[in-house]
Amino acid sequence: MSAPKRRRIDHRLSPLLTPRSVAVVGASPREHSTGLSIIQKLDELAFDGPIYPVNPRYGEVGGHRAYPTVAELPQPPDLVVMAVGDGRIEEQFSAAIQAGARSAAIFGSCVVPDDTTPNLVSRLSAMAHEAGVPVIGANCMGFCNYEAAVHANSYAFPQREPGRITVLAQSGSVFGAMVGSRMKLNFAASIGGELGTTVADYMDYALELGTARVLTLFLETVRDPDAFEAALEKAEQKGVPVVALKAGRSDMAIRMAVSHSGALAGDDRAMDAVFRRHGVLRVSTHDELVATSLLMERATDLGPGALATIHDSGGEREMVVDLADEIGVPFAQINEKTVARLAERLEFGLEPENPCDAFGTGYDHDGISRDCFAALMDDPATALGLYFLNVTQSNSYSTALTQACSDVAANTSKPVAIATNFSGVDHRELAEEYTNVRGIPVLDGTIPALRAAHHAFAWRDWRARKRDADRDIDSDRQKRWVSRLNSGVPLDEAEGLSLLADYGITVPDHAVVETEAEAVAAAARLGSPVVMKTAMPGIAHKSDVGGVILGLDGEAAISAAYRDLSDRLGPRVFLAPMIKGGVEMVLGVTHDPQFGPLVLLGAGGILVEVLEDVAALKVPAERWEVRQVLEGLKVRKLLAGVRGQPPADIDSLEETVVALSLLARELGESLSELDINPLLARESGVMALDALVVAGQA
Repeated sequence: MSAPKRRRIDHRLSPLLTPRSVAVVGASPREHSTGLSIIQKLDELAFDGPIYPVNPRYGEVGGHRAYPTVAELPQPPDLVVMAVGDGRIEEQFSAAIQAGARSAAIFGSCVVPDDTTPNLVSRLSAMAHEAGVPVIGANCMGFCNYEAAVHANSYAFPQREPGRITVLAQSGSVFGAMVGSRMKLNFAASIGGELGTTVADYMDYALELGTARVLTLFLETVRDPDAFEAALEKAEQKGVPVVALKAGRSDMAIRMAVSHSGALAGDDRAMDAVFRRHGVLRVSTHDELVATSLLMERATDLGPGALATIHDSGGEREMVVDLADEIGVPFAQINEKTVARLAERLEFGLEPENPCDAFGTGYDHDGISRDCFAALMDDPATALGLYFLNVTQSNSYSTALTQACSDVAANTSKPVAIATNFSGVDHRELAEEYTNVRGIPVLDGTIPALRAAHHAFAWRDWRARKRDADRDIDSDRQKRWVSRLNSGVPLDEAEGLSLLADYGITVPDHAVVETEAEAVAAAARLGSPVVMKTAMPGIAHKSDVGGVILGLDGEAAISAAYRDLSDRLGPRVFLAPMIKGGVEMVLGVTHDPQFGPLVLLGAGGILVEVLEDVAALKVPAERWEVRQVLEGLKVRKLLAGVRGQPPADIDSLEETVVALSLLARELGESLSELDINPLLARESGVMALDALVVAGQA
């Protein structure tokens, strides 16, 4: 092939991803071997630097002079590819570092029998970090840098015309599927075990490259949380949406904890919180990943309005409407002018509405479809158009309708996509042409297409979110409570409520007493009925030991309850007025081992463990985040008011969550966990009825 254009930038990963010289350790002339395959691919791409096979058994490999060791090369190579077995990687990687190699690719699993501690993977990672050498792998399939026309893969992939989507996958199989999809890529990498280079490094490279309109990620874990969030922030600054499939949602690996909040966190809720904060579009399947990436490449600047769709089937239109309602995709409310334009073209019996069924007798089907779709796209309430059609490769009806869609797309600045209702249609070449030549992405399957539309609206709305003003840290309050938490003496419930009150969270009047007479007097002051709880140190979950007595009214009841708790658990008790009405929520703070302090919010009371209706928010939280979390909770219907009950004070609830997140920010590592259950959301105001505080390690 003729020498391709090679785009190189100055970046930490340049020696790895745009090398000027490549050494292939273990290269052999054996057909289909990894080493020979890499050399042949670089030759096919007219690589513009020296290629050095390294193997003492051969004088040349693939037409290139071979060298016995890396140390004997004419110059230190930019990239060393390890085409040797797992048992030899450690010695060869060490030799490459000693010879001055500036990066490495390791495809093997690096799992060996009878390994020692630390294991081979850990040893290689330590070597890479100590030497400052970027490494792709282990257990990966390498990369395809389409912008630079450089590939280093354990299996050869074809070079393609560079596109505007970057794919980064911690799974080799996903990498292979994405490279073979109709997404037009500028760079793709199977990053594997991230020995010396994490997904955040590749994200940074892609963003600095400057040609990516979308970052498409398949993640199993995040190994460098700070760098990952920094990369997400850079993507936001550059206006590049990130579409991510994070595997492992069901295996939450919830750590044991004293409070509900600690036990409810789980690393997947933490990941959700990170994705929400940074506007990451989280998907669940490969099909949704591809559909969303294809649409977002063209919908990064989506305008105001909602979705318009056109169909050639009344039954399929009903299905789409049902699914759109479940997914939460809004349809544009078209105006009277658009209705008139539709009515003018539709055959008798077809309704001029959105979504629009445009197929009647089949007469002038493509012309009617074209004119009706144009009318929908011209409507100011439309932001995005989906042309639902089961595109078939060699069908004149199908090709006529796709052409009609193309005519409309050519005359609108709004994003348009073709969506199939069946992903198994035969349309490979036609879909490739429309997606990558005509600029109209073909999205396979009803649900992936609708979810892609949902993500496009979510990205638009996230970018337009109203940010909270920064809140200053109260240093005096911070010092006071950090000192108390670090004292080594646990906070009881009364102190926990005082802590909340100091951060502006409403708590009930209460008292702590140690005699029967004090209990009777306190109840008289607080007003009946009251709740009485044990306040003895060391009892975290009072109800589990029968340490909570509700609805106490009158001196006799107070005395009897006090004697019972005192005899069984100890003399120290807590009293507060019984407060009725409202929706019970749980609100808390926990620390995620990767992403730090989180606020947990969800259905409280007895529902906390039954529904598991809890979400996490990054600290400090903003009101837009709280609002988004509330919209996604099952308990939101109760908060809106049901069966004659008044709606809860959502503004106060949002402010309370924000206040607790500020508390978590100020107290940092001094606070391990905090649990408010229940937090009562009432018609007017929000009140924290119970507080369990667990200090951090001083």
